[in-house]
Amino acid sequence: MSQLAELSPSILWQLFEQLCQIPRPSKHEQRVSTWIQQWATSLNLEVSEDSVGNLLIRKPAAAGMENKKGVILQAHMDMVPQKNNDKEHDFLNDPIEAYIDGEWVTANGTTLGADNGIGLVSALAVLASSDIAHGPLEVLITIDEEAGMTGAFGLQSDWLEGDILINTDSEQEGEVYMGCAGGIDGNARFDLDFQPVKKNTTAFNLSISGLKGGHSGVDIHTGRANACKLLVRFLLIATERFNIQLTELNGGSLRNAIPREAETSFVVENKHIEALKQCLADYLATVRFNLKATEPNIDMLLISPEEFEQCWTPACQAQILNAINACPNGVIRMSDDIEGIVESSLNLGVMRTKGTRFECMTLIRSLHDDGRSEVESMVRSVFSLAGANIIFDGAYPGWKPDTTSPIMATVRDAYQSLFNTLPEIMVIHAGLECGLFKSAYPQWDMVSIGPTIKFPHSPDEKVHIASVNKYWQLLVEVLKQIPEKS
Repeated sequence: MSQLAELSPSILWQLFEQLCQIPRPSKHEQRVSTWIQQWATSLNLEVSEDSVGNLLIRKPAAAGMENKKGVILQAHMDMVPQKNNDKEHDFLNDPIEAYIDGEWVTANGTTLGADNGIGLVSALAVLASSDIAHGPLEVLITIDEEAGMTGAFGLQSDWLEGDILINTDSEQEGEVYMGCAGGIDGNARFDLDFQPVKKNTTAFNLSISGLKGGHSGVDIHTGRANACKLLVRFLLIATERFNIQLTELNGGSLRNAIPREAETSFVVENKHIEALKQCLADYLATVRFNLKATEPNIDMLLISPEEFEQCWTPACQAQILNAINACPNGVIRMSDDIEGIVESSLNLGVMRTKGTRFECMTLIRSLHDDGRSEVESMVRSVFSLAGANIIFDGAYPGWKPDTTSPIMATVRDAYQSLFNTLPEIMVIHAGLECGLFKSAYPQWDMVSIGPTIKFPHSPDEKVHIASVNKYWQLLVEVLKQIPEKS
């Protein structure tokens, strides 16, 4: 960890090194919130906390900059807790083991938390610096962005004073974001029916692992496989050929992360065991061949655990497997307006057996409300036909692009002056909090920037060191170029 502090800009990396020591999975942010408040207080900065847990830190303008428009630097304090199956790590207590790997900083077997940890510490670094030119400055740090946007939903309309918001949650240096997708959560629940396990059967556990996973917005177009969908496809084949009977089915861990692992338990008649094993070997070989470019490390493991006394009924099993198999997943439609940008998508993120219930959790994203409604209708139809109770909640709006945004122009011009090239002005398919901020502060002029972060929401997450330095230079220059109040 001590190596990180040697990177540039040193103040930013020193703070990130400290941040990695503090557990901060979504919905468990109290420790990091306390650390931030104590840190701000030690610098004699004004810090306050609202009723939902968001933090606001204020810093007066630098000398001669008092008449500049007020700027809000915004980040979220939580991170996505994902780890490899063979990694022992308690996200509620253990620090993130960050290290330098060539041109990147990554973590040992877990998510790194550069999403949105780098943005968070960059805002703190500005607060801590004495040589950065800026006008009146506010730093807004929200809670629970990754698992519900609770902080953005609860932001009160009379709390902040600034005119311009710079969101730091983008993940590609050289791109300036002026819009993002909205989204909605889907929860399908089945009531399970059981029957006794037949005689002359053997119980097995089957798992699929080794997939890359990733961010269900940023990586949804990359063709990465969904472990839940791959496993269910095989289970349908095995049910038809060998009449396997499930006792449990689980996969994924977060609706906004592409599932990397899934597992099931089932029983099969003894006479079919060898044929089942050969069928699995053939299926794995086919999947490995077809996905060799995107998923080179797929593995499926069949073991025989303890015996089971009951299993799902054939009708119940058919409803669940057919619904998951039929449920859309991945890119639904590309944007007609913005080349190369996903318009609508769906991530089947979690399937889980809980006692006498089975749950399936999805996340729909779209740049347009009607696109979101269309995919919602498709998912509702699939699960309703299968007899599930399907509920949609947690809807959040997209951030509509404003091509006349003054802060977007300021960032674009600052980038060109620093690096002698124009940045790309983009709309991101991931969900940013900016759309929700517009509800409480419709007057805000907003933009989003950040360093290059690859594979967020997965244990492969890494941040490009050189891009952090460029992002920092851009942030400092933009603060200097903020215009005066009219």
